[in-house]
Amino acid sequence: MMNPSELKSLSKFLSLILRHEPEHIGLALDDAGWAGTDSLLEKAAASGRPMTREQLETVVETSDKKRFAISEDGLRIRANQGHSIDVDLGLRPAAPPEVLYHGTATRFLESILATGLDKRQRHHVHLTTDPSTARLVGQRYGVVVVLTVDAARMHAEGHTFFRSENGVWLTDVVPARYLSAGI
Repeated sequence: MMNPSELKSLSKFLSLILRHEPEHIGLALDDAGWAGTDSLLEKAAASGRPMTREQLETVVETSDKKRFAISEDGLRIRANQGHSIDVDLGLRPAAPPEVLYHGTATRFLESILATGLDKRQRHHVHLTTDPSTARLVGQRYGVVVVLTVDAARMHAEGHTFFRSENGVWLTDVVPARYLSAGI
């Protein structure tokens, strides 16, 4: 059994490989972001980061944000969202709830309220239905503020939303006029 720090370390490694730099260990992802599970294990071990299939499955199953998915046949693995590399997750547009939330640091607030939320190097802006989840995400960047997104109005005015496999809401941009700070 892995301890919490080992789990976190392995999860960060998988995020790096499956979302951003598969070439770091010589891994190839298909167009939908899937990699062969055996290939991942083999290339991770060859690069000095050995792990067992059981450890890999434990990280997938215990990830608080359900960052990863293993295919039904167990032969492939991918990140559910958050990629900075070009992948097609096959997401379909979906009608969002009335409001969504985004956590960030207070030091970014003035700029965000002036220009909105941008996906930057990722494929989408990440939003949640749960203010406490937004707060946890925002804490990674400093003193946290939770932004409320008027998702229903955005959607009604033509913005497209997607919902990832793990329940994260995604969109390309959130213009400032749909944002309010602090809850």
